Amino acid sequence: MKKIVLLFLLAGLLMDCNFDSLQTLNYSINEPVFISGTEFRNSVKVTDNVHELSNYGKICFYKGYIYISDPGKGIYIVNNRNPSKPQMTGYIELTGNYDLTIRNDLLYADAWIDLVWFDISNPSLPVPAGRIENIFPNAFPVTQNGYDYDYELCRAGMEEGKIVVGWELKERKQKISSDKRENALFQMQSSSVSDAVTGSMSRFSLYDKYLYAVINNQMNIIDLSDENSPKPAGNIYIGYNVETIFPYQDKMFMGTPTGLLIYSVENPLQPTMRSQISHVYGCDPVVVENDLAYVTIHSGNLCGQTSNELMIIDVSNIDEPVRIASYNMHNPKGLGIDNKTLFLCDAGLKIFKVTDPQTLISNLLKHYTGMDGYDVIPYDNTLIMISDNGLYQYDYSDLNNIRELSFIPVKK
Repeated sequence: MKKIVLLFLLAGLLMDCNFDSLQTLNYSINEPVFISGTEFRNSVKVTDNVHELSNYGKICFYKGYIYISDPGKGIYIVNNRNPSKPQMTGYIELTGNYDLTIRNDLLYADAWIDLVWFDISNPSLPVPAGRIENIFPNAFPVTQNGYDYDYELCRAGMEEGKIVVGWELKERKQKISSDKRENALFQMQSSSVSDAVTGSMSRFSLYDKYLYAVINNQMNIIDLSDENSPKPAGNIYIGYNVETIFPYQDKMFMGTPTGLLIYSVENPLQPTMRSQISHVYGCDPVVVENDLAYVTIHSGNLCGQTSNELMIIDVSNIDEPVRIASYNMHNPKGLGIDNKTLFLCDAGLKIFKVTDPQTLISNLLKHYTGMDGYDVIPYDNTLIMISDNGLYQYDYSDLNNIRELSFIPVKK
């Protein structure tokens, strides 16, 4: 994204350059749209009115219910006690929500810069139970147009208690002396800165009595030992824009645009980086089973290059992970693994039996098409998949006869 901005800035400089001491710098930038903190935090509403699925995001499965983030708006609640006949049963209006997880009947979710939680003892009608304000100070809305945002305006508004909820693209002109031009360009580039089962796209993960949330380049640790009063327990600067996190044993596997990071949480309050493995620039979720990590890299959106592949990495020695196989794919996204059966969102849904990582492609069991799969959760022989056109479920108890159980469409 910064490269795109820089190109526009350079173009503006070239068009306006007249060799005078003052030159006009033309550029486009996203300015924040605010609402008051009071309005933002009073907007939470839980209803048992049925909301048709009109969008799709992160997914979480817990005690027979599926919770689906409606990006930026809230959370759908689906009664899935009978996977053949799932029913939309409720909705949480939660501005700024993208991620969620559940522990001991408490649903934890982000709401832009806040962490909120709900008692879901009655799954169809959660009860707001608490909030930690400003725990994710840099959790701004995603900019979808390729331009940078005005960090200083964001900070100034937040200091007044306002919340950034969107962006408005503005054209700007700035007179600048030629000897300060390079410094201005540099500064503009630098302004950016009994548990549930979640999908591979999640930025929330649980270990022991702690919640680990990765937002941008920071890992926040929240102590959940006192369920009536969760508390921030520290944060760690990761140094990379972490996109996904996946727990395996006492490790956290984190996907970034440039590679896979492996952290140990043997000491839960002091996660330590053990190793990393780099790849070409691209978005990448990861799942792990039997000391094998499966990583997808996909192009498009703001992820970077045009590479699309599935990597399999031996992580039996977490200090020295070894890439053992790599396969070209169409545009892979979320994935899941269960007892050596790999479920991959790529040109629909692909299902492989991993008898040997070196011969994965020859062991394709099934390929469903007609949808753009986003993420999956395999659990107890039922696969839950969220896609661009709806929520699919499949019975894979018999790998020779995988069958679709149900489908809830996204209403567009």
